[in-house]
Amino acid sequence: MSTPSAPQPARSTDVPPSGGPFLLIQTRPEDEAARAEEEAVRRLGGFAEHQLAALRLDRALDADPDARQDWASLVAGHAGVILSGSPYTSSVPQETKDELQVAVELELGRMLDAVLDADAPFLGCCYGVGTLGAHAGGTVDGTHAEPAGPTDVTLTEAGAADPLLEGLPPRFTAYVGHKEGLTVPPPGAVVLATGEACPTQMFRLGRRQYATQFHPELDQAGLVERLRIYLHHGYVDPEDAEDTFARIESTPALEPPRILENFRRVFG
Repeated sequence: MSTPSAPQPARSTDVPPSGGPFLLIQTRPEDEAARAEEEAVRRLGGFAEHQLAALRLDRALDADPDARQDWASLVAGHAGVILSGSPYTSSVPQETKDELQVAVELELGRMLDAVLDADAPFLGCCYGVGTLGAHAGGTVDGTHAEPAGPTDVTLTEAGAADPLLEGLPPRFTAYVGHKEGLTVPPPGAVVLATGEACPTQMFRLGRRQYATQFHPELDQAGLVERLRIYLHHGYVDPEDAEDTFARIESTPALEPPRILENFRRVFG
């Protein structure tokens, strides 16, 4: 939670441009889901073709589980890093994870080390809460899991003043669908948004590292498409899926994509 000594968020006037595109890191082995995800980030975030480069980390590690990215150079060469969602659940017992998930998580840890060492802009979407939260010393488990669909999110006082949430109302609808969440935020984290079922819906570390539990990169069609791909992954009861899809299609979440737009604007 916020403390009196918590660093203030960076603003566009005090962030020197890197000259490079943003880096989208993806960890979805399903090609259809990965393609749709990249398209949604570009479209909803307002990224021009040259402003976003995608890295399929799962594909690189599937080809060679021992492959290592030069994260320091990658981070330095990009305006910021966006970590998208994932079918992986980081808090499940280690022995239940397959080889690819273990390799992905090790590489993401090295990536976050490089991000934090460089104080580079970072936005983790959904999977980013568990990844950044656990890496920075928070507690991530299944206590605050949420079924797929719309939920209400409320800004904290710190969130209302943060440039990444500029233009969002104090309370808004967002899309969620996660099996884990933050039970205890990491030391020094500033909670920016809360929810009834999941108390940490968005937080910031330092001045430039952010994570959301909800999905700023999904609209109605995108969420329904993704849930159809992951129909038997535990995010929705297959027997109730059509009712869930109808509820999503009748409940737009228009505000969260502004977070992607603001990330591009503030750090680009």
